[in-house]
Amino acid sequence: GLNAYIKAPDYTSALEVKLKDLFLPEGTSISYQINRIIGENWNAKWESDFEPIIVNDRCLVKASFHKILQKFEYEIIIDPKMSFGTGHHQTTHLMIEAVLNEEFIDKTVLDMGCGTGVLAILSEKRGAKDVLAIDNDEWAYQNLLENIQVNGCKRVEAICGDVRNIDGKTFDIILANINLNILLTDIRHYIKSLLPNGKLILSGILKSDIEAIRRNANEHGLTHLTTATRDEWVTMSFQKS
Repeated sequence: GLNAYIKAPDYTSALEVKLKDLFLPEGTSISYQINRIIGENWNAKWESDFEPIIVNDRCLVKASFHKILQKFEYEIIIDPKMSFGTGHHQTTHLMIEAVLNEEFIDKTVLDMGCGTGVLAILSEKRGAKDVLAIDNDEWAYQNLLENIQVNGCKRVEAICGDVRNIDGKTFDIILANINLNILLTDIRHYIKSLLPNGKLILSGILKSDIEAIRRNANEHGLTHLTTATRDEWVTMSFQKS
């Protein structure tokens, strides 16, 4: 059998016709059913168990319902809903560490594939003068707007879109926690928008992806700076000449 999924707006009756016209050996047939899956908050149960995290004893990431008395250098409120990025995943944790270790004062920053916006929010708290946060998922975008507001951010601009939205824009630092295929495809766009001496910090990749990322970055003239790991996940940073 085969289970296939498609976004409801992309579904048309023509797809059913194609199913019926599939080439099959003589004497065989197919049967199928089409169900509409009602949208639901698949993070609901996970959110109910959402524990606050602390990164390097400096940054606290918590939900709005958490009551934490201890004070930290940076405190970020994230109500993730259906968006990715609370710090619990190894890649987000690694990226938070990278932001804590990098100089952000008066920098222009891009948070590409921003999810909840946790990295964009931390970038502003670290002193960035302008932050652009982009995600192509409407749920993530709406969640991002809420998280920007609840954290009192004034210098984070949110866009629901993709890498095309950075055309003509330049940044001192680009953060991209996505996945290997998108990173390899879009790295040329990042580099085009990266200012001289700018930093590109990547994650969403595994240890097995290191050489592919390094090779691609070298081909585009980037200098490798650091590699950090957490379990099987990796964050890599590069600099543009």
